[in-house]
Amino acid sequence: MAIELVRAYLKLVNCPKEIIEFETSSATVELAAEAAGVIPARITKTLCLMSKDGPIVVAVAGDTKIDNKKFKSTFGTKAKMLTPEETLEATNHAIGGVCPFALPKETKAYADISMKRFDTVFPAAGSSNSAIELTCDELFHYGQCIEWIDICKGWEDVEEANV
Repeated sequence: MAIELVRAYLKLVNCPKEIIEFETSSATVELAAEAAGVIPARITKTLCLMSKDGPIVVAVAGDTKIDNKKFKSTFGTKAKMLTPEETLEATNHAIGGVCPFALPKETKAYADISMKRFDTVFPAAGSSNSAIELTCDELFHYGQCIEWIDICKGWEDVEEANV
């Protein structure tokens, strides 16, 4: 089970934070926000896309969309989401539980600056009813992200309380 893989991985990298397991589904941004009791923007979506060099995951704020122009400028190719089957193969996680933790070595992780407006964010933890509350720096570190990137739109002008 992927959540056990994530739990073992987080222990291996000495992450002191505990995985939160919800009694209800947290498979979508809206469900995760409701389960965690936070605004949807603080839920981290981990998108699985294809780059010229293979599959990548990008952790982004829950209220964003990919800006195709920014993505192409950053990665040199058009944004193409992987299918659920390809995502499972590339990440070890099924849709609804995809996260930047415990990834196969060939899948690279990135973090989008859209998350930096929050003190903490909630990425999934390998299952469709789990999350972990981390600072953005912790997510970047424990997710072994390569770099902070700017590939999203729809969040810059949004004024929301840091709930």
